[in-house]
Amino acid sequence: MAGLSRRSVAKGLAALALPNAAEAQASGALRIGFGSCARQTKDQPIWDAIVAQNPDLFVMLGDGVYADTAHPERMRAAYRRLAEKPEFQRFRAAVPTLAIWDDHDYGANDAGGDYPMKEESRRQFCDFWGEPADSPRRTQEGGIFTAMTLGPPGRRVQLIAPDLRWNRDPENSSGGWWRMARQYMAGRIFPDRAIAGPYQTVDDPSAVKMLGASQWAWLEARFAEPADLRVICSSLQVLSEGTGWEAWEQFPAERARLLNLIGDSGDVILLSGDVHYGEISALARPGVGPLWEATSSGLTEVWAVLPPNALRTAAYRGRNFGLLTVDWSAQRVLIEVKDEAGVTQLAEAVGFG
Repeated sequence: MAGLSRRSVAKGLAALALPNAAEAQASGALRIGFGSCARQTKDQPIWDAIVAQNPDLFVMLGDGVYADTAHPERMRAAYRRLAEKPEFQRFRAAVPTLAIWDDHDYGANDAGGDYPMKEESRRQFCDFWGEPADSPRRTQEGGIFTAMTLGPPGRRVQLIAPDLRWNRDPENSSGGWWRMARQYMAGRIFPDRAIAGPYQTVDDPSAVKMLGASQWAWLEARFAEPADLRVICSSLQVLSEGTGWEAWEQFPAERARLLNLIGDSGDVILLSGDVHYGEISALARPGVGPLWEATSSGLTEVWAVLPPNALRTAAYRGRNFGLLTVDWSAQRVLIEVKDEAGVTQLAEAVGFG
């Protein structure tokens, strides 16, 4: 897939399918990079390290810019600043990209369905990442969710990218916590303690939603399609438990519905971003092996503290990106979280099939 053009990637995204290139299939491996949280006002040498890994595809898991505005021109300025970075220009010329958004490129910190500029935000997001004019992502009900499939039967990788912002209800926040949140995240208070963030699970799990009915119908239809490996690309962590920050756990009915949809399948890997550290988590499933999640965040952002997560197996605090290497001959996925120089800091080999 190394020879794939940006034009063919855009065509593939619009059609929800991407033809695999002969190089990747002949080698018996497919390489998918992933990452999140790239503040446009900071230096970004990490893009060159990503290009050096020669990924066949890169998944931007959200916060591609930090716009945080309800003013269209300020959002355009954020995208312009990212586009002007030479490292990012080299990356875009070399690596096909599938992008989803999180709160900061959607428009505001922790924003949901009540964000007032979401149609304008969708237009600018789709323009920046090269969505075709007739792409469903520009007009469909429920936001920018998308899916694509790489490869022929026997080597089909399906990537599923939901939209966790467009329809999302407000979260249940213990609001007083925010007065000290910035100091905690910078490590100026409680630097050696893992303290949960401000969000709490609501008493009635069915009272809050993220996806909405139309997106759930779409997601369930994707699972009905044939695939040899499914990769769910979530802007927020799916498996984390007890962090107190934005995650699927704040929407327990929807998290349970997703985990039920995955079921006992041994062919699903979860990717996520948002948290400003790299992490690998695992949910034990007796008799079928664990469900694995790889979190990569951030490309520029680093928290000085590490919040709790009951399902964490390993973590890395430093600028990072992720790499999945799908080895078809071994029926194995190598999950890696790499630092700014491209050195592996976390790794887990996971069988599938």
